[in-house]
Amino acid sequence: MALSRKGKIFIGIGLLAVLSLVIVVGIFASRSDAPEVTAVSTEKRAELRSTVTAPGEIRPIQFINLTSEVQGRIEEIYVKEGDVVDKGQELVRLDPNQLQSSTDAQLAAFNAARDDVQSTRTQVIAAQNQLSQAQQGLNASEAAVNTALEAVNQARQGQATAQIELRAAERELKRIEELLEAGAESRQIYDQAKDRVETARANLASRKIAVTEAEARVKEARARADQQAVAVKDARRAVNTANISVNASESRANQQAAVLRGQRNQRDKTLQVAPISGVIADIPSKVGTFATANLSSTPLLTIADMSTINVEVKVDETEIDKVAVGQPAVVKVDAFGDQEIKGEVTQKTPLAVGKSQTTGGLSQNINVQEAKEFRVVIELRDVRDEVRNGLRPGMSATAEITTDVKKDVVAVPIQSVIEKKKDEAAGEGEKAPEGQQPKKGEAETVKGVFVIESGKVKFMEVTTGITGESDIEITSGLEEGQEVITGPSRILNTLKEGDPVKKQARQEGEANTSS
Repeated sequence: MALSRKGKIFIGIGLLAVLSLVIVVGIFASRSDAPEVTAVSTEKRAELRSTVTAPGEIRPIQFINLTSEVQGRIEEIYVKEGDVVDKGQELVRLDPNQLQSSTDAQLAAFNAARDDVQSTRTQVIAAQNQLSQAQQGLNASEAAVNTALEAVNQARQGQATAQIELRAAERELKRIEELLEAGAESRQIYDQAKDRVETARANLASRKIAVTEAEARVKEARARADQQAVAVKDARRAVNTANISVNASESRANQQAAVLRGQRNQRDKTLQVAPISGVIADIPSKVGTFATANLSSTPLLTIADMSTINVEVKVDETEIDKVAVGQPAVVKVDAFGDQEIKGEVTQKTPLAVGKSQTTGGLSQNINVQEAKEFRVVIELRDVRDEVRNGLRPGMSATAEITTDVKKDVVAVPIQSVIEKKKDEAAGEGEKAPEGQQPKKGEAETVKGVFVIESGKVKFMEVTTGITGESDIEITSGLEEGQEVITGPSRILNTLKEGDPVKKQARQEGEANTSS
């Protein structure tokens, strides 16, 4: 049946609509919605450094807070803040008048005690002289006793001789008397013999008297010797007493000398000198202030020992495990701009400090919401004199600690490494290999990068090493020459295995890799 004109019109409109739809679908099918991405070619780095950057401030090796050890009004301060002082240099002088008066009085007491020592020593010498004289008298008395005893012996010997002579004379007289009665001897011979007997008797009597007198002299000599022995004991006792007096006076003099030294020490403390060489960091006192010396001694000034200069920095708890003693560092002090100073880590404290805390140590209140930091000490090395002289305690500084260095490593920009769930990394619609599937409730992830192969992305699982300033080491999973997608991050996180992409055109002079 022939179509009407109206039917033909409807059929023509339908064919035109179908043709239009085909054309539109063809146009959309021919359009490319592939996202533009930035890619870099992997290559080996000659050197990759892992660093930790932390802020801090200049710290001297030690602070010494000088306080007043004596009372007095501050008369003069010889230095000002920032001055460099040497050990022994005069710093502060207090009014010494009161302590000087006490020192003078104590000096007078010491001189009196010393004179007393001299006096008692003179008494010792006198007592020793008396002892010497008494000893000499005792020796003389003992010699006299010995002489008297010798005289007694001689007298007794003479008495014995006279006794023998008397007996001989008596025997001769008796013999002559018998001869006279017999008429054999003359009367004259008899009288002579009788006279010899009388003479012998008189001699014996004289000898007995001599013995008695000699014995009496012995008794007298012994009595004098006993007296001298007593005198010697008294003189020796006097010497001992004088020595005791000397010891006592010397002890008093030593005591006075000790007190005098103490007074002089107190007086000398009115002039404070630098105990170390360093920089005057603070002078809280003023001339005219009355300094006290007790539990709340007046602070005079603070000296910072700048012989060894340290930088104390605070390292975040997420990076402290990388830091170790002996690692090199580069320090920049704000006051010196971009000038770099070499240093070395010398200390890493084991206790964390909350960022709101001013001092370290364990806190009884645990705040898990607050970030923690660790104090790290860096000693500056090979500091030039002009820099050393310009450094001051408390200056702000930033330290870059080199925690690790690798040579000839494959590295990619940090932002190119992402984490994906293991099942997603295996490819959409694919399951993870047997034995590598995560357990129920687990969300196991792997690290990897997207590489471009034939205009499409491919996820490559990688193993990373150290992290540099902008690059990260790839220890396995990539080879040199592969193109790795680095961004943009909004696209990188949405890419899937096999997605088509277009490499973004680079500006002239743009580097192929991140520094």
